[in-house]
Formats: sequence, structure tokens, C-alpha cells
Amino acid sequence: MHYLHTMVRVHDLDASLDFYCKKLGLIEISRKDSEKGRFTLIFLAAPGDEARAREQQAPMLELTYNWDPETYTGGRNFGHLAYRVEDIYALCESLQQQGVVINRPPRDGYMAFIRSPDGISIELLQQGEPKAPAEPWASMANVGEW
Repeated sequence: MHYLHTMVRVHDLDASLDFYCKKLGLIEISRKDSEKGRFTLIFLAAPGDEARAREQQAPMLELTYNWDPETYTGGRNFGHLAYRVEDIYALCESLQQQGVVINRPPRDGYMAFIRSPDGISIELLQQGEPKAPAEPWASMANVGEW
């Protein structure tokens, strides 16, 4: 398992970049605008992690800016923790056997979400290429919030 990133939602992208980059000294590694999803994702790394982050080998901070105004409640501005895993199906099966609810099953063989006991959303991402869709995951519905 490898720690990938922490995502936080931000209301004012310019003010956030000023804080994280100019004031705190983080470095913008990548940016993605999604017209369809109406959001911008910006990945930041600590200066000492810049080279490793550009090779996807260091944890980063993901700023998510939703273009349509939204009021964040219940900690929704803190999005999720993300981990790359060797076998998403095996891990989800193990978690499920230990009583963990798979809130967003890995129907696509690539991504799943679970929640910590404190309600923190955790994204699990398959290392490398997605696995072929497989049961029971392919037909499993989402449960609760993720």
C-alpha cells in the first residue's frame, strides 16, 4: 500500500493557491480542468518532494475547486485520503470480511471508497491498469455516502 494524496475542497482557488504556494511554499505539480464535471483539480507537493511527486512517487495535496458555489457541511471540504493498492478486489474482500462497509464498490476494477470509524472517506485505487470487472463487485450498489 502507498499513500497517494489528501484532497480538500476550496471555495476560492486564488486565495488557496496564494496560501499553499506563496505562503506555505508548496509547488504546483499538475492541474486538470473538467468542463463536464465543472471542477478544477490541482496537485501540490512539498519542495523536498517535487521530483518524486512529478514521478508520482510522493504524496501530494489535491485542491478541488468546484466551479458552482457549494456550502460544505459535515467536513465535506475535506474530501478523502487515497491509497494505491496491489489488488483492489482482495483488499475489499478482506475489509468486508472484517466488517468494513464498501461504500463505493470497485465495479470498474479500479476505484473503491470506504469510511473510517470517524467517517473519513478513503479512496482505494488499483495499482497499474484496472482489473477486469468481476462479481460480486460489478453489480454491487453504493452504500451510504463516500
